[in-house]
Amino acid sequence: MPVSRDRRPTHPTRPTRGRMHALRAFGAIGALGALGVATALVTAPAATAASHAPAAPAETAHIHSAAPVFVQSDNPAANTVVAYHRAADGTLSRAGVYGTGGKGGVLDGSVVDHLASQGSLVLDARHGLLYAVNAGSDTVTVFAVRGDRLERVQVISSGGDFPVGVAVHGNAVYVLNALDGGSIQGFLRIGDRLVRVPSWHRGLGLDPSAAPQFTHTPGQISFTPDGTKLVVTTKAGGNSIEVFPVGPFGGPASRPVVTATPDAVPFGFTFDPAGRLQVTEAGPNAVATFALARDGRLTQVGRPVATGQAATCWIVGAGDRLYASNAGSGSLSGYTVDRHGALRALGATATDGGTVDAAVSSDGRYLYAQTGAAGVVDEFRVGRDGSLTPIGSVTVPGALGGEGIAAG
Repeated sequence: MPVSRDRRPTHPTRPTRGRMHALRAFGAIGALGALGVATALVTAPAATAASHAPAAPAETAHIHSAAPVFVQSDNPAANTVVAYHRAADGTLSRAGVYGTGGKGGVLDGSVVDHLASQGSLVLDARHGLLYAVNAGSDTVTVFAVRGDRLERVQVISSGGDFPVGVAVHGNAVYVLNALDGGSIQGFLRIGDRLVRVPSWHRGLGLDPSAAPQFTHTPGQISFTPDGTKLVVTTKAGGNSIEVFPVGPFGGPASRPVVTATPDAVPFGFTFDPAGRLQVTEAGPNAVATFALARDGRLTQVGRPVATGQAATCWIVGAGDRLYASNAGSGSLSGYTVDRHGALRALGATATDGGTVDAAVSSDGRYLYAQTGAAGVVDEFRVGRDGSLTPIGSVTVPGALGGEGIAAG
């Protein structure tokens, strides 16, 4: 998290800590040969004083939460992130509403899932930063996180058209852009700012005219747990899972390793404790398991397990439990994963209408499911057996069809 500025004079011959971080980062970039970064750093817009203020007055009852929940509205008029305090019993109370400085977006054909993606709001707890996409403005907002309060520190171009997802590992941050054939764009984090690395851009080569947009655009981008690979799902646009090996300085391979999944419409994914890829398949409404080799090749483990629900698109992990969101059924499908990767169904739990992205608290005790039909977040307590018990809900202002949720 950002620290307070020390006004004492620094030693004239020794760089400050921030400059040391920057010098080390630019040393890595120099080894990469990404010379355009220096220009990007100089020209990156600085946040104004007004950008630090919340878009709406913050409620003052709980401003020092150690485990907040953040929800993105994706409002096309003015995107916002709503911060919630999490009480000891897992219930949420609003702590503040913060403007991103950009606009949300709506993909053609979408109803309850305007971004049709997973991971559009990502919390980097280690560095105290929150990343939000502004699909309607082709930008990404960086917030500094202070408990359940946010400070907007940067708004930067996503390097593509209609950003829908973010992936973070160490100092590398990648953005998934959905339109114009789809692309990924990499950034280097220096302090609490992002610097675009021009050589870390890759096109996905999807058909930009394929319709409807919400089923033919990429679904998610994420690093593998060890940070050595970037994984992208293409939904019906490519019916594939694409894996980009990542070099020692954070740059992606020139081409991905592509695994075809005919008619499966791979959408969201997560990694189980053994590092296997657990992927939702919106075509058959199922969850499929893949082992990921060091060279990026995927091998399917067993057969996909059908949810018996409609529009199975998102998935979140909580240890050896998985919870898939079914937008068409308004439900969550639970599973446990054994050491061989086999899934055992825990049953379905009803939510409000249009179940989309979900997040699990860092202690694994609570699950929060975002629902797009009425912009509601449903709160659940996670039992020892993996069962979900409803404990309340909150309505997110301006979040009809919104996506993006992150929990501390």
